[in-house]
Amino acid sequence: MSKGIVYYEVGEHIEQFLLIKNAAKGIASNGKPFLTLIFQDQSGEIEAKLWDVSDGDEKNFIPETIVKVSGDILNYRGRNQLRIRQIRPASSSDSVKLSDFLETAPLSTEEMMSKITQYIFEMKNPNIQRITRHLLKKHQESFIEYPAATKNHHEFVSGLAFHVVSMLDLAKAIAGLYPSLDTDLLYAGVILHDLGKVIELSGPISTTYTVEGNLLGHITIMVNEIGKAAEELSIMGEEVIILEHLVLSHHGKAEWGSPKPPLIKEAEILHYIDNLDAKMNMLDRALERVKPGEFTERVFALENRSFYKPIFHK
Repeated sequence: MSKGIVYYEVGEHIEQFLLIKNAAKGIASNGKPFLTLIFQDQSGEIEAKLWDVSDGDEKNFIPETIVKVSGDILNYRGRNQLRIRQIRPASSSDSVKLSDFLETAPLSTEEMMSKITQYIFEMKNPNIQRITRHLLKKHQESFIEYPAATKNHHEFVSGLAFHVVSMLDLAKAIAGLYPSLDTDLLYAGVILHDLGKVIELSGPISTTYTVEGNLLGHITIMVNEIGKAAEELSIMGEEVIILEHLVLSHHGKAEWGSPKPPLIKEAEILHYIDNLDAKMNMLDRALERVKPGEFTERVFALENRSFYKPIFHK
């Protein structure tokens, strides 16, 4: 079995099957077309350029296509890149399938749904509990499969559910230190804050933004969903507005995508929990790819910093 693509070092040669996650056409300085390809396997992803492409190449090398690639690993602007020597689409005789190349959450879907269901069961406010349960049930099939993003954090199959489970456990620990927090609001905010991504994003494979995602975004989508759920369940009262505010404010600032800043205590904590879990996921995944005594590739979403892995870390 070949090692994961992210574990190759600069100068190493590779020859293996990979999945095309994304393909974008560009025009080089010499006027000839090229493709920027993002390859992925279960370990992660790597970028590559395919130069002087033909119309046939553009049709053959599209997202969700498995290809056999040979090439070398090089460093470009602080990140590893694959220099393609040869590439061809996989054939039926190659005995490879899509699931061989998909990174998935470290917990099973059954385990994650069981934990989330338990947190909903612990809610004492019937209005908050009913709205949360209603929306999770409505979108459960997509929720349990979708990534939390197209890039940067939890961008793998079932990443959204895993992000929510991690945040719920964080929320419970923090609420134990600060008993004045309303755990009903906090747990509901965690479960609902990114649920709109099941409409914003296209799915778990070669994820892109939908028309609704580009025009509305997951925050607006989810605020609308909460309003519709409250109407369908004949629920009126302040809880509905507060749940909508939790979703509206979870990015923290207008420049980070929040229409409103957090204006209740639970909204402030929700923002910190979301930010912490996303950044820890980015850091863990970057650091697991380097040896002690080395720096990671630059992490764009963390101010383009490279992080050091101390030698005494195991």
